[in-house]
Amino acid sequence: MSITKESELIGMKAISEIVAITLKQMREFAEIGMSTKELDDFGGALLESYGAKSAPNKTYGFPGHTCISVNKEAAHGIPSEKKILKEGDLMNIDVSAELNGFWSDNGGSFVLGNDIHNHQPLVSASKNILKKAISNIKGGVKISDIGYLIETEAKKHGYKVIKNLAGHGVGRSLHEEPEDILNYRVKWNKERFKKNTTVAIETFIATKSTLAIELKDGWTLVGNKGGYVTQHEQTILITDNTPVILTKSNEIWA
Repeated sequence: MSITKESELIGMKAISEIVAITLKQMREFAEIGMSTKELDDFGGALLESYGAKSAPNKTYGFPGHTCISVNKEAAHGIPSEKKILKEGDLMNIDVSAELNGFWSDNGGSFVLGNDIHNHQPLVSASKNILKKAISNIKGGVKISDIGYLIETEAKKHGYKVIKNLAGHGVGRSLHEEPEDILNYRVKWNKERFKKNTTVAIETFIATKSTLAIELKDGWTLVGNKGGYVTQHEQTILITDNTPVILTKSNEIWA
């Protein structure tokens, strides 16, 4: 959305703080032996305590408050009592919500407990690439140039990017223009980031796959060639200089 008055900025800061703190506290609450349903219920209770409503549930009827993806799941994992967390799991929690007509979105991948499967290099690459991408965004920068930066950095680390998942505008709804802030360069896309707009920037860094495909449950996405995918996401306010990271309280870069 385009921020045109102080009340809109206040609204975006409020919901962004809520989703950021919820993500941080869910990450800290997650433990070995817990079901993803228990973790999601914890996150849902947090959102409710702030008066916020789960965005995927409200917008799409998603069967959970948050998306929790484990190991080979790339995104949109459904919380389940049957899915029990284990040492070394590669996890992703994506939290988005609405409050007073404002929407914000953030997410992050991490390793649960000891990194016995060596997922941390992929997690670290995703975090660092997102940080570099956001630091290069300001009003007037081509969206495709940021996509090129993300893919180039991924290749430097020996990884690929998922090409059919993307960042997006956010603010008055969960997904707004620009709809496709992709992780690679689309040469014909001349669209530029606009000052005073809010967008969700996210990385999708993969070991083997380049596309996400949907499982029979109608929600869960996995890589088309297997392997693992990490995602990190922040909602930001674009300026003439360094963006304002509205969801910084999630501490995904801590």
